[in-house]
Amino acid sequence: MERPVLGGLRGEKEEEEVERVLVSEHSWRPCPTARRRVRGCLEWVKRQLFRVGEDWYFLFILGVLMATISFTMDIIVTRLHFAHMWLYREIGDIGVLKYLSWTLYPMALAAFSTGFSQSITPHSGGSGIPELKTILMGVVLEDYLAIQNFGAKVVGLTCTLTCGSTVFLGKVGPYVHLSAMAAAYLGKMRTTVMKEYENKFKQHEMLVAAQAVGVATVFGAPISGVLFSIEVMSPHFAVRDYWRGFFAATCGAFMFRLLAVFNSEQETIAAVFKSDLKIDFPFDLLETFFFLILGIICGIVACAYLFCQRWMMVAVKRNRLMAKLLATDKPVYTVLVVLLLASVTFPPGLGQFMASRLTMKEHLISLFDNHTWGLLAPNASEVAKPGGLWQEWDHPSATIYGTLTFFLVMKFWMLILATTLPLPAGYFMPIFIYGAAIGRLIGEVVALLFPWGLHSEGALRPIIPAGYALAGAAAFSGSVTHAVSTALLVCEATGHLGHILPTVLAVLVANAITQKNQPSFYDAGIIVKKLPYLPPIRSRHIASYRVTLEEFMERQVVALAKGDSFQEVLVALDTSADAEYPVIESTGSPILVGTVSRSQLVTFLQSHEHPQAPQGEKLATVGTIGDDCTIEPVMLQFSPWTSLHQAYHLFQLLRLQRVFVTRSGELVGAVSRAELRRAIEELANPK
Repeated sequence: MERPVLGGLRGEKEEEEVERVLVSEHSWRPCPTARRRVRGCLEWVKRQLFRVGEDWYFLFILGVLMATISFTMDIIVTRLHFAHMWLYREIGDIGVLKYLSWTLYPMALAAFSTGFSQSITPHSGGSGIPELKTILMGVVLEDYLAIQNFGAKVVGLTCTLTCGSTVFLGKVGPYVHLSAMAAAYLGKMRTTVMKEYENKFKQHEMLVAAQAVGVATVFGAPISGVLFSIEVMSPHFAVRDYWRGFFAATCGAFMFRLLAVFNSEQETIAAVFKSDLKIDFPFDLLETFFFLILGIICGIVACAYLFCQRWMMVAVKRNRLMAKLLATDKPVYTVLVVLLLASVTFPPGLGQFMASRLTMKEHLISLFDNHTWGLLAPNASEVAKPGGLWQEWDHPSATIYGTLTFFLVMKFWMLILATTLPLPAGYFMPIFIYGAAIGRLIGEVVALLFPWGLHSEGALRPIIPAGYALAGAAAFSGSVTHAVSTALLVCEATGHLGHILPTVLAVLVANAITQKNQPSFYDAGIIVKKLPYLPPIRSRHIASYRVTLEEFMERQVVALAKGDSFQEVLVALDTSADAEYPVIESTGSPILVGTVSRSQLVTFLQSHEHPQAPQGEKLATVGTIGDDCTIEPVMLQFSPWTSLHQAYHLFQLLRLQRVFVTRSGELVGAVSRAELRRAIEELANPK
C-alpha cells in the first residue's frame, strides 16, 4: 500500500525539479527565438566559409599567429638588449662595474629562462627538433605538444635571445616546436568547430605545415623554409602536404615582413638580412675552385664540430658533478656556464677580438658587408663611415684575418658548450653565422692574394668576400644539418641570387663529406637522448643490402589461438606487455589470421569465468577468443627474406611500430623498432 504513495511522491518531486530546471534555463537564456536565429545564421556563415575547405583558414591562422609572436619576440629582445648596452655604456670606465654589468645581466636572464621553463615543463629545454622528428615518425611522446608548455617556451626563449652574443644561441628550433604546439591546439579546435572525430592524419598534416611555418617566420623565407623543414624533419614526405606547407609558410613570412613595415623598420617588404651585393658580375668562373675549397673546409670543420658536440653531450651526462647539477639544480649549471661565456666575450678583454658588442643579427649583416675589409682596414678613418659594423672586426693590434681566425677558434668550443645549457634555445643561427665567418675569412684571403681579381687584363673585377660569406653560411649550416636547401635559404634571407650556383656547389661538397662521416646535428640529439627513432643507414656497401629479417627478428612471439580461453589469455597477458597479440588458427596450425588488442583481452577476462573460481563468483560461461573478441586482419606481413633496407623504408613510410613475420602464412617471428634499430647499428653500420 505504501509503494504507490512513495512512487507518487517521488514523481511529484521529479516534476518540481524539472520545472525548476526549466525556470532556471529560461531565466538565464532569454529570447529563445532570437538565439535560434543567431545560431542558424552562424551555421550558414560556417557552411559558406568552409565551402572551399577548412584547412585554408586554420593554416592561415597558424601562419599569421606565429608571425605575430615571432615579431613581438624580436621587438622585446631588441629593447632588452638596448637596455643592456645602455647600462654598460652609462656605468663609465670603472672596470669592475663594467664587468659586472656585462656578466650579471645575461646570467640573470639565462637562470630565469632555465628555472621558469623547467618548473612548468621538462620538455622546454633545447631546440625540440629531435623530439618533433620522433613524433612525425609515429612515436607518441606524452605532453610534448601540450598547449600548457607554449607560454613557458615563449618566455624562456625570449630571455635566452636577450642574452645576445654572450651565449650565442638562436630561435629556429624552439620556434618550430612552438609552431607544432600551436598547430596541435588548432587541430583540436578544428575538431570542435567542425564537430568531427579526432583524426591522426589531420594532426600529422598540421604538424607538417607547422614545421615550415617555424622556419619561414624566423628568416622570412617561405620557399626555403618548406624545403629545409622537409629535409631536416621528414625522411619521407607526402606530396599532398606540399601546398599546406607553402601556404602556411607564405602567410607567416608575408605577415612577418609586413609587421616590419608597419613598425617603420622598413619602407617595403624586403629580405631580413638585406645585402647590397652587386649582381652585374658577382664572381669569376675561376673562383669556382675557391668555392670548392670553401665547401671542403666547411665539411671538415662540420665533422669536427658534430663529433665534439656529441662527445660533450655524453661527457656532461657521465660527469657526476655536472649530471647532479643538471638533475637537481639546472639554474646553477646555467649560471656557471653563462658566467664563463660572458667572461670570455667581455669587450675590454678577449671580446674585443670577437666583435662581441654586436648582436647576432648585426654579426650576420656585418659578415655580408659588400666591402673588402682588407682594403678598408689600413684607411679605416678615411674611408669607412663612422659606426660601421665592420669596424667591430678591426682592432689596432690585430688584422682582420686575425680577428676572424680568433673568432672561429673561440666560438668553436663556446658553441659546443652552449648546447649543453638546459634552456629553450636554437642552434641553427649560431652555426649559420659561424659558417659565414669561415666564408668571410676565405674570401678576404682570396682578395688579399688577388687584389685585382683573377684576370689581370681587361676590366677590373675584384674579389667579393661577401659572396664567400654567403656560401660559407649555407655550406656549414647545411653540412651540420644534412640539408641542401640552405643554399636557397641564404639567398632568400639576403635577397641576393648572384652567387646561387657556387653556393650550391659548396653546400653539396660540404654535405658529401659530412654525411659520409657524421650523423646530423639533430640525429645526434636523438642518439644522445635515446629517443625511439630509427637511425639512418649510412652504409652504402652491397653487404648491407644482404641483411635479412631472419638474422635479427624476434622469434619468441607470444601468440594466441582462436580457441584459447580464460587460462591461456591470462598467461599471455602476464608473459608480455604488448599492445596487440597475434592470433593463429590453432596450436597445431600456426597460420596467422589476425591480431587482437590488449584492451580487448582485458575485457575478455573481466567478462568470463576463471576455471577455478567458486560457483558463486562465476561471471559467464566459458568462451574463446574467436567467439568473443574482434580479430583485426593483418594488413602488412614481412617475409623472413625481406631485406633490412626494405623493412627500414616501410617502417619510415608507413610509421609502423611492429610487423609480424610469416613463412607460407605461418607465424615465425616479429620485428619492432627496437630490433630494427639494433640491426642498423650492428649490421648495416658496424663500428
